[in-house]
Amino acid sequence: MKREIIVKKRDAVATRAAILAAARQRFLRESYGSVGLRDIAGDAKVDVALISRYFGGKEGLFREVVADEEKPKIFFEPKSVDELPGFLAQLVVQDADEDLEKRMEMFIIMLRSASSPQAGAIIREFVHRDVLGPLTELIGGEQGELRANMLLAILMGVGVLRSIMMVDGFADEEDEEAVIAECAERFRALFAAALTC
Repeated sequence: MKREIIVKKRDAVATRAAILAAARQRFLRESYGSVGLRDIAGDAKVDVALISRYFGGKEGLFREVVADEEKPKIFFEPKSVDELPGFLAQLVVQDADEDLEKRMEMFIIMLRSASSPQAGAIIREFVHRDVLGPLTELIGGEQGELRANMLLAILMGVGVLRSIMMVDGFADEEDEEAVIAECAERFRALFAAALTC
């Protein structure tokens, strides 16, 4: 009996993971309004009723995709406002590793679905909790929220260039390290300027 419970629990974990993976891929390619639960269930090769069972429906599933608890809460990493410009500059210029790719995918998911009232509310909640909240708290002061918004606007602009328009000025350069270092310094200065206005 105990073995049967363990197997069922393992199957539930695997099923839940398959649904999340299928949903992530669907939301990456299509807007919230265009994605159907039957499509996700078909991709995950599960009964559509399991989506409601595990996630409570489409909104709950989208929330889980956006929350993505496996990713690090990167905006909690800087410990002082002084290190924030350099930290953000490194985020912008770092090599296209798995974390960056995952963040860019999440950015695309949010951008595609932001116009939906249901998905938009979830996205705003996530952005305030995991991005603007930590940045505003770290910056502090009377203009903390405004400055955090300015930093996010710069990051989103870079994200649009890289992930939507496929423009990346750090690729295919002869002296790539020197170009990256120069770009990092320029972005550091830009982020620092956003913090002082």
